[in-house]
Amino acid sequence: MTAASLPTAPAADSHYDRATIAFHWLTVILVVGLFALAEIWGFLPRGTPTRRLLQSLHISFGLLFAAVFVLRVVWRLGAGRQLPPAGAGWLRLASSGMHGVLYLLLAAQIVLGFLFRWAQGEPFAFFGLFDIPTLISIDHEQRRFIGGLHNTVAWSIIVLACIHAVAALFHHYVLRDGVLRRMTSSR
Repeated sequence: MTAASLPTAPAADSHYDRATIAFHWLTVILVVGLFALAEIWGFLPRGTPTRRLLQSLHISFGLLFAAVFVLRVVWRLGAGRQLPPAGAGWLRLASSGMHGVLYLLLAAQIVLGFLFRWAQGEPFAFFGLFDIPTLISIDHEQRRFIGGLHNTVAWSIIVLACIHAVAALFHHYVLRDGVLRRMTSSR
């Protein structure tokens, strides 16, 4: 193997800043955790204390996710380090498209979560510390439709996030272009 064929380490300015990396991985943890909570309580009988606890945690962590998402978008549009695209041609288009769709779905999921809770007409509390007021009145009959849409968007996010992760691993192990390292270290 010649020196010219060895993969090169990415340049120092080819890494995202620490805040961007933290927002990314916090988003991953919250999205996976929220999805897992919802899937787990689906196996429990309605009205049980454990199911109610999981739903309460889902709501509280969902509110935390909403705050993290807003901060992430503000950071990305403002002070966050913007990197050049990792690829060209169809790779660049696929990457930009995937990120755009994921951001849109995450935003839609937050809105649907708020609408669904308001349609249920039940308390909307953040870890029991404070309640989120109902800002708009939603017909209780629309609850089922909004809940179904919330579930469909959740599954869409999980599927696309898995594709996103596989693409990052492809870049790392097959293309060896340092793309995965951009989001794993700020050095």
